[in-house]
Amino acid sequence: MGNPTTDKRERGGESRIKVAALQVHPQVGDKQRNVAGSLRMIHDAARQGVTLMVLPELCNTGYVFNSRGECFALAEKVPGGATTEAWAGAARDLGVYVCAGIAEREGRRLYNSAVLIGPEGHVGTYRKTHLWNEEKLWFEPGDLGYPVFELPFGRVGMRICYDVWFPEVSRILAAQGADIICDPTNWVNVPPLQTKEKPTAAYSAQQMSLMNSVFAICADRVGEERGCLFIGNSCVVDPTGGFVAGPASAEEPALVIAEINVSQARYRHWSEFNDPMTDRRTDLYDAYLGYLPGNPAGRDR
Repeated sequence: MGNPTTDKRERGGESRIKVAALQVHPQVGDKQRNVAGSLRMIHDAARQGVTLMVLPELCNTGYVFNSRGECFALAEKVPGGATTEAWAGAARDLGVYVCAGIAEREGRRLYNSAVLIGPEGHVGTYRKTHLWNEEKLWFEPGDLGYPVFELPFGRVGMRICYDVWFPEVSRILAAQGADIICDPTNWVNVPPLQTKEKPTAAYSAQQMSLMNSVFAICADRVGEERGCLFIGNSCVVDPTGGFVAGPASAEEPALVIAEINVSQARYRHWSEFNDPMTDRRTDLYDAYLGYLPGNPAGRDR
């Protein structure tokens, strides 16, 4: 028989891991420099015990392209391209999971993608479904849906930047059981809506986590690129909508680390009677938020 004083499991430690948003300053067009910088950050995070880390949107190429031709020349096959192979090598050697934004090329088509890589190699890819501004000139809208991937410590989904404006994305990921949403992002200065002093996207990430009881790791970049100013403020958000790490500086690269208990995302009861997943009115809309035509709520038959 076991010793009850030593064998009793301590509640609340079911799945504790360290996660991190890796805030970097890439240079458009300089993939060699950008990838080398990302690898240094990955190694630094791993030395500090991070298991899951997120890099920003298009972090290997930079963001503001002059033409589709420039974007096409910088894009790579995913997986199998030089950048994903470099990240995969680091993930394998360090025993970590990396989610990072990349310009993906599939034949003649381009996608603003996020790749998830682990010690075992390529885990999965998400292609951004809501394209911001000039992204529509270079990229195709994502066509892989909203996959959720089973990792040893929990279930992980991905969204990219502007996707946070669409509550359907986070809700669909949560409805499929995601514990953590990885968000490679490039939050930009868009006065008066969003500035480095008023990072409304970070606050939106808080709301999405609150409404869906999920963690979010939002990795932004800093610096100015061809007249576009990025606002940093990378952060880790918990299922109650609170910042557990960050927001980071608006100007400097940063390693934003948080220790989280992934299982917290599975305890979704806010009161004896309320759970945001089971309280959904799926008699009025389908499970993935497509409104069901017919008698609207509250209207007499």
